[in-house]
Amino acid sequence: MFIKSIKLLLLPILLFITQTVLASFILIPMDDVTQTNHLKAYGITYWSLQQGHKAKWLLNYEGGSFLLEDNEATRNECKIRGVTFQVISNTEAAQILEEISSPSKNMEAVTLEKAPKIAVYSPKDKMPWDDAVTMVLSYAEIPFDVVYDEDVLDEKLLMYEWLHLHHEDFTGQYGKFYGAYRTASWYIEQKKTAEKLAQKLGYRKVSEEKLAVSLKIRDFVIGGGFMFAMCSATDSFDIALAAEGVDICESMFDGDPSDANYQDKLNFSNTFAFKDFTLIRNPVEYEFSSIDTTRKRKIKRTEDYFSLQEYSAKWDPIPTMLCQNHTMLIKGFMGQTTAFDSKFVKSNILVMGMNKTNGEARYIHGVKGKGMFTFYGGHDPEDYQHRVGDPKTELDLHPNSPGYRLILNNVLFPAAKKKKQKT
Repeated sequence: MFIKSIKLLLLPILLFITQTVLASFILIPMDDVTQTNHLKAYGITYWSLQQGHKAKWLLNYEGGSFLLEDNEATRNECKIRGVTFQVISNTEAAQILEEISSPSKNMEAVTLEKAPKIAVYSPKDKMPWDDAVTMVLSYAEIPFDVVYDEDVLDEKLLMYEWLHLHHEDFTGQYGKFYGAYRTASWYIEQKKTAEKLAQKLGYRKVSEEKLAVSLKIRDFVIGGGFMFAMCSATDSFDIALAAEGVDICESMFDGDPSDANYQDKLNFSNTFAFKDFTLIRNPVEYEFSSIDTTRKRKIKRTEDYFSLQEYSAKWDPIPTMLCQNHTMLIKGFMGQTTAFDSKFVKSNILVMGMNKTNGEARYIHGVKGKGMFTFYGGHDPEDYQHRVGDPKTELDLHPNSPGYRLILNNVLFPAAKKKKQKT
């Protein structure tokens, strides 16, 4: 009787130990067949990091899967958010990690330690659907703060590890919308608001104020921050840096003529990614410079794709992380800045996504000081030709979007445990 009682007493303990041994990890597959919601899977991983757990990003394993610590709360979050997951044992996890570690496999397991604090540079009155990044962050349930010029100039970027630049015009030319929209009420109001803010912050012109903001963002990256930009925030940011101390704005933008021969005064050593570009002087032309390929493109929509580069996961984990996907071929999409003419991309910049037919760099990455940046051409990965006033993209219709996955790769990679680069 005594022995029987002991057995009954030990049974729950043995069951608990057995379950702990057999089911210790949550595997979130990211391949093209299994995963029902790739975008929210990033949110689950971010959430798990927020709870103080560590995770592993299994580069090139089933589309860049995630291995999380197993607990009831994480399982429930996966179920609530509609994310496919598998509960696996210690033994199964060890087998996966052993396979990944094989020198013959182009795979790597990268430890994710801490959820990066995220800021989105955007006017405070913009709606989430005005920008692909704010839209996908909201959809994936990844928290972020909105910051704008006052916050940047007040050194508040020091509170964040990751910064996204809303499709902004850092040159002070109001997006070069003058030709088509100068009589539109929204354009007139936007111009007045920008001028009022510049004066409030102590600047004579919007271009001068935007340059000051650009320099603060530059310093954020040099100091060790991660910056991500899309559409016009990419080239206009570099143009503003190249034009420091030079007036490139015509009178309808800032009240006085531009500098004579301003093209010859540009300093390309100041820029992050681009070199030797020519500015578009005509104020009614909807284009900043020769960097963008929108007007040069000769490709049908049905044939508009770009391919991702493949890197060594063990030797080059950062670009490998940034290119994780369930396909290497991504649908193209347009924007004010659709893609970057390869001729004007600096030689030290990694071109991670390219349309070779057009000679376009679509997705590029670089190092600046202690920090890093990524530029992604186009406006919305699931809205081919987004126009002013178009309805927002419903991401519930695109939960497996490869184009949006590239954005979320950039959100998550600063969480990776820092280790010495091998190249």
